[in-house]
Amino acid sequence: MSDFKKGDTASWDAEQVRRSEPQRRPRQTTARKRRRKKRINPLLYILFVLITSAILAGVGWLLITDLCAFNKEYMETTVEITADDTVKTVADKLNDAGLIKYKWFFRLFAGVTKADEKIGMGTYTLTTDMDYQALIRGMRSSAGNMTAETVKVTIPEGYTVSQIIKLLAKNGVAAEETLLKVAQTYQFDYDFIDNTSEDISRLEGYLFPDTYEFYANITSESQVGSAVFGKLLSTFNSRIDDELLEAMAAKGYDMHDIVTIASLIEKETDGTDQGMIASVIYNRLEGPGDKAGTYGMLQIDASLLYALPDHEGAITSADMETDSPYNLYKYAGLPPTPISNPGLASIQAALEPEETDYYYYALGTDGKHHYFTNYNDFLNFVNSSQYGG
Repeated sequence: MSDFKKGDTASWDAEQVRRSEPQRRPRQTTARKRRRKKRINPLLYILFVLITSAILAGVGWLLITDLCAFNKEYMETTVEITADDTVKTVADKLNDAGLIKYKWFFRLFAGVTKADEKIGMGTYTLTTDMDYQALIRGMRSSAGNMTAETVKVTIPEGYTVSQIIKLLAKNGVAAEETLLKVAQTYQFDYDFIDNTSEDISRLEGYLFPDTYEFYANITSESQVGSAVFGKLLSTFNSRIDDELLEAMAAKGYDMHDIVTIASLIEKETDGTDQGMIASVIYNRLEGPGDKAGTYGMLQIDASLLYALPDHEGAITSADMETDSPYNLYKYAGLPPTPISNPGLASIQAALEPEETDYYYYALGTDGKHHYFTNYNDFLNFVNSSQYGG
């Protein structure tokens, strides 16, 4: 065993402890360790605030300018609002029409002012002078708003005013009595409507057949006039464009006569022969009557039946003696008003008939009209097994 000293062991232990401990850095003085905080230059801060304020002020001014309709070049335009529209699509339409610039801001304003409870279906004349509130008021309809119940109604081609009234009432647009009274007495703002008459026939021919969406359960007569019949009349007025009006003038007939001829075509056509029916009507009106023995007599059953709305069955010889201007067996020329509401195809046919020598036609068992230049051929067909009238 080797000799050792007690002090040697203690010295060795102390040395080992010192080596195993992490060395500590000498503590720095407080003055050297503390770092100074950097301060923002007051001038830069003021400049940042000024620039931000200017940007916000500029954006705000642009929004206020749009909101209040400042500095806008005057323009008048029409905007149509349908039952399918929302505040968002209304904003799109106003923007497309050049009435507003910021759609999102209009939607925000509309939400705050509850515009969906004010804006209603219709075609409105609006101007760039109108601010947001005026635009919303300008699209207001007392018949209903964007949250109101609506009904969709398809009006077939060839329906009479009486049939249209019954159809509208059946679909819950308004009561039949209200619709009838309005059709008789409402003052419509169209020069092709005779406002001195109180007969529903004054609207005949001008209620354009199409699919429409109406507010349901309208009770106000003024709203029935503007939002129901007015909508049909407006559609007719828009479909009869300048080109059609020029064609009418070139034809030598006024619009009333053309629509009347079109209404006769509509009630007589099988849906494919409007131009042929038109040719027979014009041949009888303008051709040499002695050639076929017609002498301007149209002899159209549908017109006589218009004067006999409750008639059932085939036309009789007694019916042909009915004293009515709609009896075209008794009176030459056109009836006093249209006898139905024709579609655009029949109106076009009235303007551009086929060129034929036909004066007669009759329905065959094949469901088609057969045409004839003289009465004898026509009579032989009617007395044959091919006749299906």
